[in-house]
Amino acid sequence: MSSLSEELAIYDEVQAFFRQPDFAAWGDRLPAQLARAFSEDRHGDWPKWREVLLSLPACVPERVDLGSAAITVAGDCSTENREHIERLLRELHPWRKGPYDVFGIHIDTEWRSDLKWDRLSGTISPLRGRMVLDVGCGSGYHAWRMAGSGAGRVIGIDPTLLSVAQFLAIRHFAGVHPVHVLPVGIDDVPANLRAFDTVFSMGILYHRRSPLDHLLELRGCLRAGGELVLETLVIEGGIGEVLVPEDRYARMRNVWFIPSCLTLESWLRRCGFRMIRLVDVSLTTAEEQRSTGWMRFQSLPECLDPGHPELTVEGLPAPRRAIFVAESP
Repeated sequence: MSSLSEELAIYDEVQAFFRQPDFAAWGDRLPAQLARAFSEDRHGDWPKWREVLLSLPACVPERVDLGSAAITVAGDCSTENREHIERLLRELHPWRKGPYDVFGIHIDTEWRSDLKWDRLSGTISPLRGRMVLDVGCGSGYHAWRMAGSGAGRVIGIDPTLLSVAQFLAIRHFAGVHPVHVLPVGIDDVPANLRAFDTVFSMGILYHRRSPLDHLLELRGCLRAGGELVLETLVIEGGIGEVLVPEDRYARMRNVWFIPSCLTLESWLRRCGFRMIRLVDVSLTTAEEQRSTGWMRFQSLPECLDPGHPELTVEGLPAPRRAIFVAESP
């Protein structure tokens, strides 16, 4: 790579695609959104991550596997190049969503995101040929899995530039696929775009100060009859029950509302969704979320009461996650 523009050429393709009538409202705004995201005062670490991307060596893969637990790029790569690649990828710490395997370098991310994918992939409508939006996609792990399941095109959105850099690093080796990660948030998607066949919102709802507004935003992204896949924290309880942490939840400050499954179902109905299905409820375990050499900060085990692991360190119910599937009107 001789310049960052070559690494970010994916956005030229997206902008061309967004000239289609269904996406024109977003296409008109996207150039300014990209310029704002990558402006010099947007994030002080972007120049460092940019240099990492520019320094990645050119290694041509013999095999790219988007259908296994780890997104895998395999092929001949010298020991010297492999060590160089690993040093560079570790500069993009912390790696939270994955795992990935790049020329034998196993990126053991904080989350075993493949376990979530296994819980939901058999319960949703087939993705083959569908236009998909992945909200808050992080490094793009699930977006890669969606493409591996045959999605026609996957648009991931995440305003965190480190996540975008991680996606671009994987794409550098995996090559061009119908997967994109844009450095924007759900608030940047035009209201009532109504253009996507499937919309994923996983691990986002409890971070939103107004959960019903988020559900309405998601509905506005979907075409009529499109499918929402919603994964979020829940509590045990009846209809109307909601946990509102007074301060932190599992050491996180930005957790606002954790409903019961019956409450969340009622929210979905109130927002106009139909054919609502609860397809999974699972306690989060240290097998799925933990510190690793690629994410050295505190993780789930440090957020639970050591004497009562059914509680967080704040004395609240330990993380329990549900997956809902619903149809847009």
